[in-house]
Amino acid sequence: MEMAEELNILNKLEALKEIRSKTIQLEKLKHKIRLEVECKESEEKCLGEYKSEMELLLQEKMAHVEELRQIHADINVMENVIKQAEEERNKSLEFAKRLHEDYIPLKGYIDKLRGEIGRASCRERV
Repeated sequence: MEMAEELNILNKLEALKEIRSKTIQLEKLKHKIRLEVECKESEEKCLGEYKSEMELLLQEKMAHVEELRQIHADINVMENVIKQAEEERNKSLEFAKRLHEDYIPLKGYIDKLRGEIGRASCRERV
C-alpha cells in the first residue's frame, strides 16, 4: 500500500470517528429536546388546569360578592323598616299622650258631674 492510500484511509477513519462523535452528540441533543418538549407540554397542561381552577375561583368569588351585596341590601331594607317602625311607634305614643290630655279634663268633668248627683267618681285609670 502506498503512503497516499494509507493517508486517505486514515483521513476517512478520522472522518468516521468525527461523524460518530458528532452523531452521538446530535442524539444527546435530540433526546434533551424531546425531554424539554415533553416538559413544556406537561407544564402547558398544568397551566390549563391552573387557569381553569382560577376561573372557578373567580366565579366563586363573584358569587360571594353578589351574596354580600344582597346581604348589604337586606341590611339597608331592615334599617329602613326599623326606622319606619320607630317613627310609627313615636307617632302612636304622641297621639296617646294627646288623647290622654283630652281624657284627663273629660274624666275630671264627668267626676264633677257624678259628684253633683251624689255618685262616686270613676276609679278607672288609663
